[in-house]
Amino acid sequence: MNINFGSLELNRSHEAHLGTAKIIDRIEKFNQKVNSGTVTETEKPQGSFESMVLEAVSEMNSQQLKVSSLQEQIITDPDSVDIHDVTTAMAKAQMSLNLAQTVIERMVKGWTDLSQNR
Repeated sequence: MNINFGSLELNRSHEAHLGTAKIIDRIEKFNQKVNSGTVTETEKPQGSFESMVLEAVSEMNSQQLKVSSLQEQIITDPDSVDIHDVTTAMAKAQMSLNLAQTVIERMVKGWTDLSQNR
């Protein structure tokens, strides 16, 4: 089971778009493997929370850089880039930035709540 928080793949054939039944089945099968002790190393979630956050920020940054390079390319050589690719990349980058801002705000709020002993 691959866990990738940085992926913003928009694909209608993705398992998540086929309904929640398949996802629930996969989660139940994974939980059964965990309980029986037959989970392999590749199926276990890897890394710490810190590494996952850093990986997500890195992915967000690469999306922002991709948009910048596509914008530069469409200005210098408009025939080499499809405008739809640029707008799709801009939408993905904006969505990942909004998600990152929300996650950061919630992490700060959670830390504040914990430090105030709520």
